[in-house]
Amino acid sequence: MHNEFTAVLERDGDWYIAYSPEIPGANGQGRTKEEARRSLSDAIAMILADRREDGLRGVPAGAERATVTVT
Repeated sequence: MHNEFTAVLERDGDWYIAYSPEIPGANGQGRTKEEARRSLSDAIAMILADRREDGLRGVPAGAERATVTVT
């Protein structure tokens, strides 16, 4: 899956914190901006995977499933 999300980075002492307004609960941190962005990316991937698993749990067995690409 490929998509882009907004990363908001803020300095907090010696650290950078990052969050994405589009994905509530997705936060990252790091000593550099790049570390914070990577940490945020990992958090977003984990949250989306969890939401997908949770959402698919209730799909009826006979339902048709397909993929959709967001550009």
